[in-house]
Amino acid sequence: MSGTYLGMPAFPQAAHEAVNDATLRGNLRHATHTIRAKRARAVAEVSDWAALREAGKQIKDHTLRHLDRYLLRLEEAVTAAGGTVHWAADAEEANRVVTDLVKATGESEVVKVKSMATQEIGLNEALEAEGIRAYETDLAELIVQLGKDRPSHILVPAIHRNRGEIRDIFRREMSGWGRPAPDGLTDTPAELAEAARLHLREKFLRAKVGISGANFMVAETGTLVVVESEGNGRMCLTLPETLISVVGIEKIVPTWQDLEVFLQTLPRSSTAERMNPYTSMWTGTTDTDGPRTFHLVLLDNGRTDTLADDVGRQALRCIRCSACLNVCPVYERAGGHAYGSVYPGPIGAILSPQLRGTASAIDASLPYASSLCGACYEVCPVAIDIPEVLVHLRERVVEGGEAVREGNKVLLKPAKGHAAERAAMRAARWAFAHPAALRTGQRLASRSRRLHPRTLPGPGRAWSATRDLPAVPAEPFRDWWQRTNGGKDDTK
Repeated sequence: MSGTYLGMPAFPQAAHEAVNDATLRGNLRHATHTIRAKRARAVAEVSDWAALREAGKQIKDHTLRHLDRYLLRLEEAVTAAGGTVHWAADAEEANRVVTDLVKATGESEVVKVKSMATQEIGLNEALEAEGIRAYETDLAELIVQLGKDRPSHILVPAIHRNRGEIRDIFRREMSGWGRPAPDGLTDTPAELAEAARLHLREKFLRAKVGISGANFMVAETGTLVVVESEGNGRMCLTLPETLISVVGIEKIVPTWQDLEVFLQTLPRSSTAERMNPYTSMWTGTTDTDGPRTFHLVLLDNGRTDTLADDVGRQALRCIRCSACLNVCPVYERAGGHAYGSVYPGPIGAILSPQLRGTASAIDASLPYASSLCGACYEVCPVAIDIPEVLVHLRERVVEGGEAVREGNKVLLKPAKGHAAERAAMRAARWAFAHPAALRTGQRLASRSRRLHPRTLPGPGRAWSATRDLPAVPAEPFRDWWQRTNGGKDDTK
């Protein structure tokens, strides 16, 4: 992976700064609560939602178990339909492939439809280094690009901006990228959308090269699918003469019948719609319609390493709906930038440390960016048990151990700063393995309960400063059980 955002601190520090931004918290609270409520109503309309959720999980797990076979089938189908498939092991290779393809056309600018994979690998920066300018065409991505900002949400990258801020960005920056904002532009949604439409239209009509991602790839036919709400994606996919799609290898589904499940669950989980306004599908090239040349870049960039982890691989089921972000109390208060990755929120807390490893401070801290409340698991349309993976990754950070990096088994060293935690866990393990010692410790704790402090000393003060220490009972449970014959003789 191309690394974290430049200069990004670990999550606790970044989150501490974010929660002090009242405007940011207000924007996030309003947006996430609105989306959350709409999604709940949309899902409640479907009587077989639980069955669809389980079907999505089973399809994804089956595909991941046989990923090698389905990727080869996809390559055959895309090639037979007139496309060209490129394999990219990492971000550097993917950027090189795309840059060379654009340069081969002789063009110096491209239009892009929203693609998290290209953000993941830093494609815009790689193109700029070669003198190629990339124009984002998704409205939220356009706002982020014009504002020299970073995405903070999977579905709504500019969720941290309000309408007034967007108006100011358009007024100030649009002229430097093309058609300027209309005179007297206000912050009404209709006027902002029209300003973006006029600005982007000239880009669509002029561009000869388009770059896209894909929500799904169908192995049996070589078909790629993009779902979006604005229509900008369809313009980007159909007008240019050359189309280059950069897609993570986990986005594949075996058949059209499998696709049916996700076209029901993704819209309701993401935008709370029964169906996406624009669902665009293309298979290779034709002589009479759409791009004349199509390239598919299949991106690994840590995904096969993630696949090697029996617990962590379930993160690759993700269909990027963002439902987990909208219910997460940590994301709502900290915002997406604190995660230091293009993938924020609960899914980012388990995906980024697996794609990038846990060597950096930000990646080692992400598994702790959660209260483990489980709300993310409850809303996930493919049943990713995010709390389970978070705990699994916390163990990896603290204890180290075997992992797969760049296709090779490596032995990770325990992260710094967790010595006390490791000592406490080892002491607990020893105590639970020695019942007599555990019984003695429980009795001592009960008999000395009046001497216990209300807050923990030293580093523990950070924990007890916002929590009440549990009161130690006057009698250990096992003593009570023996004394009362399992409660039968308890007269209280």
